[in-house]
Amino acid sequence: MSGAPLRLLVADDHAVVRAGLRALLEGEPDLEVAAEAGSGEDAVRLAARLAPDLVLMDLRFGSGGGIDGIEAVRRLAAEAPGVPVVMLTSYSGRADVVRALEAGARGYVLKAGPPEELFRAVRGAAAGALGLASEVVGELVAQSPAPERELSGREVEVVRLLAKGLSNRAIAEALFLSEATVKTHLVRVYRKLSADNRASAVSEAVRRGLLDLT
Repeated sequence: MSGAPLRLLVADDHAVVRAGLRALLEGEPDLEVAAEAGSGEDAVRLAARLAPDLVLMDLRFGSGGGIDGIEAVRRLAAEAPGVPVVMLTSYSGRADVVRALEAGARGYVLKAGPPEELFRAVRGAAAGALGLASEVVGELVAQSPAPERELSGREVEVVRLLAKGLSNRAIAEALFLSEATVKTHLVRVYRKLSADNRASAVSEAVRRGLLDLT
C-alpha cells in the first residue's frame, strides 16, 4: 500500500488495553499509533495538538470524574474539526451507538470483535465512510421497535448521493446538513433497507425501485 500510514490516537483509560491496541494496529503496514491518551480530556488535547488522521476512542472512561467518550467526541468536533473518531467499546446497546453517532463519531466497533472489523472501520472512517461493526448494525435493527420500511424524502436523497460515491462530508455539503445529521440518516437508511454497508444500501434501494442507475 502506497503513501504514509494513517496516524492514530488511541484513547482508553487502561494502559494494558492501549498497549494491546498499539501492537495490533501497528501490525498493519498502513496504520501507526502516533499517541495514546488515558482520559477523554487528554484525547481532546492531544488531537487538537497533533491532528491525527483518526481517534480511536473508548466509550466509558474510569470513574475519575472526567468526561466520557461521547462528550470527548463533541469537544473534538469543536477543537479538532475534521479529525474522525471511531468508538471502540465493550458496549453494543442501541442507545450508546445512537448517542455516539449523533455526537459526531464516524464509526463504532466492539473490543470483543474480530480485528478485521476494527481495521475496516478505521480505514473506512478515515476515508469518510461510516464504519459500523456487523453486530452493531444488527443491534440497531433488532432493537428498533416496529421499524419503518419506507425511506423519507431526505433519506432517498442521501442514498442517491451515496450511489454517486460521495463521502459523508460531501453529502452534508450537498444537502446543507451537518456530518452528524448525515450519519444519523445513514443509520436509519441501513436499518430500513436491512443493509450493513454503503454498497448494500445502494443495491437494495435499486432493487426497491428507489434509484435508477441505468
